[in-house]
Amino acid sequence: MQLAHTHHQPATHNKKIILICEHITSPANAGSIFRLADAFGIQEIIFCGNQPEIKSSRLRKTARNTEKTVPFRASESIKNTLRELHNLSFTSIALEITSDSVALSNIDFTAIHKVALVIGAERLGVTQQTLEQCHKIAHINMYGKNSSMNVAQATGIAFYELTRS
Repeated sequence: MQLAHTHHQPATHNKKIILICEHITSPANAGSIFRLADAFGIQEIIFCGNQPEIKSSRLRKTARNTEKTVPFRASESIKNTLRELHNLSFTSIALEITSDSVALSNIDFTAIHKVALVIGAERLGVTQQTLEQCHKIAHINMYGKNSSMNVAQATGIAFYELTRS
């Protein structure tokens, strides 16, 4: 029997995860990201650089009110944001396909309890300057012909990998 929302008992994990969105502007993607952040118990979303219109009806429809429950803020400088989180012992992981990125599924997250996951703009991904500042660069193994996937879908897969261990 399918459970009603009122019967849902959320799972827990022992991670502190902050999502850093670099130039994410699509209201639909941002709404999906809010909903995913709620589903995976993400501590905070930080929008750096260009950002979506939070009051957009498309964002609110996709987020299903999670934009009201998941803490978020804007930051002028992703460089300063990463520096602050590094000083708080967060391990920064950029989600991007590069010549030296490692498969996300191959990273042992059991000893990493504070993660700053960095995702990039819909078309351009994470900037080179930001990649250079992150502790790790990880990609999602892909088996089709396309070399990329939607940023919200990739974020959901990354949240799953981060929280399953």
